[in-house]
Amino acid sequence: MTVYGAAMAQEAEVSEMPRVGVVPPRMRAMVIRPERYGDPRSAFVEELIDTPLPRAGEALVYVMAAGVNYNNVWAALGRPVDVVAARVKAGEAEPFHIGGSDASGIVWAVGDGVTNVKVGDHVVAHCGVWDAGDPWIQSGGDPIVAPSARIWGYETNWGSFAQFTRVQAHQLLPKPPQLSWAAAGACMLVGATAYRMLNGWPPHTVQAGDIVLVWGGSGGLGSQAIQIARAKGGIPVAVTSGPERGEYAVKLGAKGYIDRSNFDHWGVIPDWRDDAAFAEWTAGARAFGKALWDVLGERRNPRIVFEHPGESTIPTSIFVCDNGGMVVICAGTTGYHAAVDLRYLWMRQKRLQGSHFANDEQCAAYNEMVTRGEVDPCLSRTFAFTDVGEAHQLMYENRHPMGNMAILVGALDAEQRDP
Repeated sequence: MTVYGAAMAQEAEVSEMPRVGVVPPRMRAMVIRPERYGDPRSAFVEELIDTPLPRAGEALVYVMAAGVNYNNVWAALGRPVDVVAARVKAGEAEPFHIGGSDASGIVWAVGDGVTNVKVGDHVVAHCGVWDAGDPWIQSGGDPIVAPSARIWGYETNWGSFAQFTRVQAHQLLPKPPQLSWAAAGACMLVGATAYRMLNGWPPHTVQAGDIVLVWGGSGGLGSQAIQIARAKGGIPVAVTSGPERGEYAVKLGAKGYIDRSNFDHWGVIPDWRDDAAFAEWTAGARAFGKALWDVLGERRNPRIVFEHPGESTIPTSIFVCDNGGMVVICAGTTGYHAAVDLRYLWMRQKRLQGSHFANDEQCAAYNEMVTRGEVDPCLSRTFAFTDVGEAHQLMYENRHPMGNMAILVGALDAEQRDP
C-alpha cells in the first residue's frame, strides 16, 4: 500500500531522499510542454508535478540516475512526432511530457499483482512497455513486436527525468552491484538494443570469428555493440568520424577503425542508369571496402553490419556485407530514405533486417553481461538534474562526448554507489 508523508517537502532538493516507501504527493520533474517545443535547452523546465501512483502490474521507482538518449531530443523538438498530442489523442489527460528512457533507482512502491520486485530493491529499468493482454503476445509473439509495444519515457509519460518514475514491473532488473548509480542508469536502452541486433536474428547471431562492422563505434550504441560482439567471439571493426574516436573504439575491443571522413560517397545511391555517377559511387564504396580489408589484414567482409545512420550509409553497408550476411538497422540518424541496389540483396542473398529495442529476455541477458563485467556502460559524463536540457542540446548539436551520458537525480555524484 502506498504511504504518503511529508518526508519530502515540495521545495526539497532532488537528492533529499525520503524514508523508503514514503511517497510524497508532489515531485520535481524536468518537463516538456508543447508551448516550449524547440531547442532542448529551453524545452525542458523544472516543475513540481503530482507524483504518479503505481497501478496493477506497475512499480514506482525513486530515480537515482537517468540516461540520455536521442529520443528525448525528438520529444523536445516536437518532431518528427508531437508526443504530447499523440498521447492526448489516445485518451491520456496530461498536457506535458516527462521523458527519460533509462534509469537506475530504488523500488519505492508496487501495485497489485507485482511479485518480481519489492520495496527497497535496487534496480535498473529497461524501456520496453506493452499490454500483456495484447492478442499478439497472448498468441506467443515477441512482445517488442506487438502492436501495443511502446518506448517508456518517449512514447509514454512518466519517464526517468523526475524524482519518481512509474514503470511496468517487468521492466525492472537487478542493478549490477559493482556499478555506480550513474553508470547503471546510463546504458540499458543502447545496450539492450545492440544486444538484440547482434543476437536476436538467427541464423545471423554473432559467432566466433565473425567480422562485425559497427557504425558510430564511439557512440553510446556503438560502444556497447563493440563490446558485445567481442565478448561473443566476433571481430568488431568500428566506423568513426576521426582518429580520436577510432582509438576509443579500439580500446573497447575493436580490431581497428575506418575514418569515414576520408570518404565522400555518402548519401542516396545514384540511379544505376546514370553510368558516370554510379561508377563514381561504386569506386567510393570499393575504396571503403578496401579500408576494411586493410584494418583486418585480409580480404574478408562482415557477416553482420551494425547500422543506424541509415540514409547516408545503407548503400555502402549492403555493398560491403558478405554474401549471405546481414545488415541490421535500428535507426536512421542521417535520414529515412534508404535506396539500395537490389541486385546485391537477391544475387548475393544478403539480408536487410530492422530491429527495435529488445524484449525482457534480451534485456536480462544484456544486464547479465554488464554484471559479469563483459560490457562496460562507457559512462563519459554526468549532468546535474537541472542540466537535462543542456545534455540533450549537446546531443542535438552532435557535440556530446563519446560513450554514454547520465543525469544525476537522487544520486549525489557520479561515483555514488548503493547506499
